[in-house]
Amino acid sequence: MTAAFSLSDYPLANHSAPRTGTSPPIPRRLARVLSLADFEVAARRHLPRPIFAYVSGGCETDRSLRENRAAFEEFDWVPRVLVDTSQRTLDTTLFGHTYAAPFGIAPMGISALSAYRGDLIQAQASALANLPMIMSGSSLIRMEEIAQANPQAWFQMYVPGEPKTIAALVDRVAQAGFRTLVLTADVPVSGNRENNLRAGFSTPLRPGPRLAWDGLTHPRWLFGTALRTLWRHGMPHFENSRTTRGAPILSSNVLRDFGARDHLSWEHLRMIRQRWRGTLVLKGILDPDDARRARELGVDGLIVSNHGGRQLDGSIAPLRALPRVVAAVDADCPVMIDSGFRRGGDVLMALALGARAVLIGRPFNYAGAVAGQAGLLHAFAIVAAEMRRNMALLGVTRADDVDASRLRRRGE
Repeated sequence: MTAAFSLSDYPLANHSAPRTGTSPPIPRRLARVLSLADFEVAARRHLPRPIFAYVSGGCETDRSLRENRAAFEEFDWVPRVLVDTSQRTLDTTLFGHTYAAPFGIAPMGISALSAYRGDLIQAQASALANLPMIMSGSSLIRMEEIAQANPQAWFQMYVPGEPKTIAALVDRVAQAGFRTLVLTADVPVSGNRENNLRAGFSTPLRPGPRLAWDGLTHPRWLFGTALRTLWRHGMPHFENSRTTRGAPILSSNVLRDFGARDHLSWEHLRMIRQRWRGTLVLKGILDPDDARRARELGVDGLIVSNHGGRQLDGSIAPLRALPRVVAAVDADCPVMIDSGFRRGGDVLMALALGARAVLIGRPFNYAGAVAGQAGLLHAFAIVAAEMRRNMALLGVTRADDVDASRLRRRGE
């Protein structure tokens, strides 16, 4: 697939690459967005408080959320000099497809609540930029529409330990046209997200004076996302948890059905592997023994993740778990990672520790909320520019040439 959008030619205020006909000018509202952190600041103003709390929060004390970022402070770079890096490239091959860079979009539930047609604009932007994109099973747009918009997209599913339910959903994903299936394994129960309750967020959302006020005080989101969605597409529902339509996103009396996720076991993974003929990835791995067992059952790839710090408070940061997971599996099993990534240098650090690709969640959600597809493309270009700049400073020409020899753990 040839990208219709060039990460290397997109103009940035802090990047001097020339513009070409393949790259659009920067929208005026994004001219001052110089980092992914700037998107979070803008999203905090743009989104109603309950929705921003849902996207940004962790669980309980937010210890996992903090440690995901703190882990990056434990390493320092060791640059090499006098290396010709003029031909730097970010090209990365995963499961037989060559992407424009070793980062992409992590699965994010309910993206169409924070951005108009959120999952769809993520699919379209990632297709234009030729980056990996994982659609969330907790989404409000039908998977068939996403697969049509981006045939290279991956689908992430949550399933209970119910063989009939699993089989039906796996078959639907295959019929939709997805070729890569991601099973998220770290949600036997939902994390204790107290911040959601304090901010008034629930699924479904409960109508009331507080929710109405939150919408009225954020008119750009109210008219540009909420009312626009209702006018053009009707009430959003959870569309992809089962083969039938799920609960609406707004209801005073409907409960969302999560099923018996705490029944899910290795035997169910074995069943999925036997039924699914495409690429199978297991997400939520932090222990090397789990990585080895998944590989023995035929999993093609792994994602090291603690669910963005949203499940078990105090769980190990994925960056700290990464080297042992990589060492536990053979080289033919790509190990990817998410949770806490905010800079191109963060992506390079994960590659140095053995990851093949990095998946980024919240910042891309914010980018889509603030500026739609243009915001996502701008965010992609920021990360790519940071990576290329750091590669020159480190003395490497290929992203996959960055290895542990370029890192020193502090205190060593």
